[in-house]
Amino acid sequence: MLERFKEFWGGTVLFPFVRLFLRLGISPDAVTLVGTIGVCAGALIFFPQGHLLIGVLVITAFVFSDLIDGRMARELGRKSRFGAFWDSTLDRIGDGAVFGGLALYFAGLTDHDGASDLYLCLALWCLVMGSVTSYARARAESLGMDAKGGIAERSDRLVSILVMTGLSAIFDLPVLMYVTLWVLAAATAYTVVFRVAKVYRQARKLDAADAAAAPGESAPETHS
Repeated sequence: MLERFKEFWGGTVLFPFVRLFLRLGISPDAVTLVGTIGVCAGALIFFPQGHLLIGVLVITAFVFSDLIDGRMARELGRKSRFGAFWDSTLDRIGDGAVFGGLALYFAGLTDHDGASDLYLCLALWCLVMGSVTSYARARAESLGMDAKGGIAERSDRLVSILVMTGLSAIFDLPVLMYVTLWVLAAATAYTVVFRVAKVYRQARKLDAADAAAAPGESAPETHS
């Protein structure tokens, strides 16, 4: 569903911007950078001040750059290894800023209490586990294994927290944001465990195959 959403916005609604940026000679990598700076500014400036709705609107506006840069690269017929690395790296920074901004929001509540501390910790948990989810897949693929799957892909996490944070601000129902943080905390934990277990099964088969192919020799260990 989210892939169709991305195709609709990137291929139809935002396509005039794609053509404009290409005419101006702007590179997809530059669009990615500006988008990430905008996301970080929206999250780290407005969320800590309690301006949740403004922060969500600013972040959402710049999140669309993630659709524009990919479409620009396809229009140019360009497959850049650095571009893929750059995009993934800046995605992690943007995601960290969103949940970090929410953590700062909870830390700065005037009626700071145990509940605020709890949701501050939940926001930090989502930040860390979201990064681990992406790292697990990238590391598995670098070792020739597959770690796709789970229930908390990046786009799912970002859309859900932005939508529910915005709605909680509009309707003055913070419970919407609280419930979303709980769900994301559980979903990211499940996804990390799912990916670790999936890689473990693949690694055991590969290690067994290596051992069978070279009796008496152990496969070299690879550490990060």
